[in-house]
Amino acid sequence: MTFETVKNIVVETLQCDADEVTMETNIAEDLNADSLDIVELNMAIETEFGISISDEELVNLKTIADIVGYIDEKKGA
Repeated sequence: MTFETVKNIVVETLQCDADEVTMETNIAEDLNADSLDIVELNMAIETEFGISISDEELVNLKTIADIVGYIDEKKGA
């Protein structure tokens, strides 16, 4: 499932507690991720799922649900 994979990447990349990562979690606000954290997270997601996320698209991916939806849409295309 996409959510579980994304959750594992977020926990590993941001060194946060897995209990903090839900579909509603806002990466910057709830997990205190800065711009460097978000770039690292983006690279890990791109590598894991074999997709490319442009900077324009990345700014719209604020929650875990946004990321999961984006990945599912890309993988379904």
